[in-house]
Amino acid sequence: MSNVGSHFSNMDTSVFLSLFLLLISKVLGEEESKGYLRREHSIFKGTGPTIPYWDFQGDTFVSSSYVRLTPDHQSKKGSVWNNVRCYVKDWEMLLHFKIHGTGDTLFGDGFAFWYSRDRLQEGAVFGSKDYFYGLGIFFDTYSNHNGEHQHEHPYVSAMIGNGSVHYDHDSDGTHSQVEGCSANFRGRGHDTYALIRYSGTQDRLTVLVDVDDKNEWRDCVDVKGVKLPTGLHFGASAATGQLADNHDIISMKFYEIDVTAADDDNKDEDRTIVVPFASGAEPVRERVEDVPGSFSSRTVKVFTWIFWIALVAVCVLGISFYVYKKRQEDSKKRFY
Repeated sequence: MSNVGSHFSNMDTSVFLSLFLLLISKVLGEEESKGYLRREHSIFKGTGPTIPYWDFQGDTFVSSSYVRLTPDHQSKKGSVWNNVRCYVKDWEMLLHFKIHGTGDTLFGDGFAFWYSRDRLQEGAVFGSKDYFYGLGIFFDTYSNHNGEHQHEHPYVSAMIGNGSVHYDHDSDGTHSQVEGCSANFRGRGHDTYALIRYSGTQDRLTVLVDVDDKNEWRDCVDVKGVKLPTGLHFGASAATGQLADNHDIISMKFYEIDVTAADDDNKDEDRTIVVPFASGAEPVRERVEDVPGSFSSRTVKVFTWIFWIALVAVCVLGISFYVYKKRQEDSKKRFY
């Protein structure tokens, strides 16, 4: 009887341990979960020459390892677009990408992530349509700084378009951006990621990047007051000009997430008719071209630098000449 009791006791212990481990693994799994994966809005590595729910345009090439939006050649454009509209209010897209090429100091131009109404429309904004309607996240790699700004390249920026706002590539979109950050994502020997999260419940847009091989997210964009409608399409596009790069999308994983708000005033709002809007966007302004015969601010800066360099040079020469004459006088005195 003691053996039987010991057997049942061991069974009870093993069952308890199994249930305990199952509970722990479930809790940990829920903590690590990003939400509910939606395959109809996702691109997975290793899919093959065709990807369900997605269409391709231009110079895009699809392999089992990546979707190459453009090859490392001049004057190429390509895009990939989801053909299923997204009606999820709160979502995030995990973007795994790789930008690389033969250029060491000159390369370009970059690629864009889209949540837009204007799918499969080739244009001047990283290979896609200007005056777009929705959200654009731009990964700009053009190494020669465009316009007058303080940030370094590569540069990530977010823009909300309502169909009437122009993206000014010559100024890196700083005349219309919501927010942005510098991130060294080009030509890395390790994986590079971006996480784009939008909450219609909170009217909040967040972009995080993981490009330094530290396995941790770094804040890039975090703005409130962003209104986006449901029913738009996800996409990615890229373009090259005189400079070029390989722009590769390795995967795009879409998650439907749960977001709670203390007071969701928009819970009964029809999100399909919302007009894209961002209260914190840069005030739209035209880029002022240089007037012939006048000095631009950049010209003034150049002449200012030339003036100070010339002034320093004159001072150095004056001091050197004074020292030289002094030494000559001292040497003559030795002969008297």
